Amino acid sequence: MIAIHNSPSGFHTRWENYCLQNNITYKTVNCYDSDIVSQLADCKALMWHHHQGNPCDLNIAKPILFALEHAGIKVFPDFHTNWHFDDKVGQKYLLEAINAPLVPTYVFVDKQKAIDWTKSTDFPKVFKLRGGAGSQNVKLAHTETEARKLIHQAFGRGFSNYDKWGSIRERYRKWRLGKTTTFGLLKGFIRLGISPPFAKVMGRESGYVYFQDFIPGNDHDIRVVVIGDKAFAIKRMVRKNDFRASGGGNIMYNKELFDISTLKLSFELSEKLKTQCVAFDFVFEEGTPLLVEISYGFSPAGYEACPGYWDKSLAWHNGRFNPYGWMVDEIVKTQIG
Repeated sequence: MIAIHNSPSGFHTRWENYCLQNNITYKTVNCYDSDIVSQLADCKALMWHHHQGNPCDLNIAKPILFALEHAGIKVFPDFHTNWHFDDKVGQKYLLEAINAPLVPTYVFVDKQKAIDWTKSTDFPKVFKLRGGAGSQNVKLAHTETEARKLIHQAFGRGFSNYDKWGSIRERYRKWRLGKTTTFGLLKGFIRLGISPPFAKVMGRESGYVYFQDFIPGNDHDIRVVVIGDKAFAIKRMVRKNDFRASGGGNIMYNKELFDISTLKLSFELSEKLKTQCVAFDFVFEEGTPLLVEISYGFSPAGYEACPGYWDKSLAWHNGRFNPYGWMVDEIVKTQIG
C-alpha cells in the first residue's frame, strides 16, 4: 500500500486520482502527526510533495522522509532526489562533483576571501540566497561596489528569506498584466509589516555568500523535467527589463523550441544524480547549455499546456500525458521490487 500525505496542494490530489483510476491501493496520512511512523505500519511507501514555502514542511519533511528511507520504506522524494532541494549551495557542490555543465558558481564562508575575490573577478554577477523559487532572492550585482555591499550584509545582519519590496514589485508587475488580483497586490503591502510564516521559520540567512556568473544574451531559460525514462520541457521568457525568467509566467511550449542535445544531457544528468524526478534550468552560452539550478518540484499549472514528451531514446510522444502518474508508477515498481 502507498501512503499519500493528506494535502489539497501540490501533487497529492493528482497522485490520489491516478491511484483511483488505476486500482492502486493507497491511503491518506497526515505527515504532521507525531505518530506518522505508526500510521505507516501497513504501508510500503510514502509520497509527500513538500514545499519550500510551507513552515511545517520546512521543519519536518526531510527528517521524516530520510528516516523512513533509512528504515527501508520507499519514499517520494527519496534522498537522491530531495537532499539538495531548495539548497543552491548544496547544488553547487553536487553538480560540480558529477561534472555537470554548471554556470560558474562561487560560495564563500569567509568574508575577507569573498572581498578579495571581488578584486579579481569581472562583473556583473548574479547574487542568490541558497533558498527561494520563482526568482525570489535573486539580484544582479553590476559592480564590485555592489557585490561588496552584499557581502558586508551577508556577514553582518544577513538577509530575510522573504524579499518584501521585491515581492511587491513582482505582484505589481503581474497585476498590470492581469495575472493577479487587486487583493493579491494588496497582500504584498500587508507583508511589509507581517512576514509570511515560512520566513519566520527559516530566519535570516547569514555567514555565507553565493554568486554565479551572469551569462549575457539570454532572453529565456529552458526547463527540462525528467521523471524516470521520460522528459518534458518549457521555455520561460525573461521579464521585461529584467534578466530573470523563473516565475515570470511567460511560457512557450512548442516542441521545436527544444534542442535534442539539451534533452539528451538532461537524461544523462538525471542518471548520474539518481533522481526520481528532477527539473533542470538551463541558460545558453554561444548555444551551449549551462545549468543554473535544479529542483524536484514544480507548479503543475505551468505544464498543463505541454503538447507531448520525449522518452529516453529521444523519441517524441505527442499528446497529453500525466507526469504525476509516472511518479506513482516509479514508486509502485520499486516497492514491488
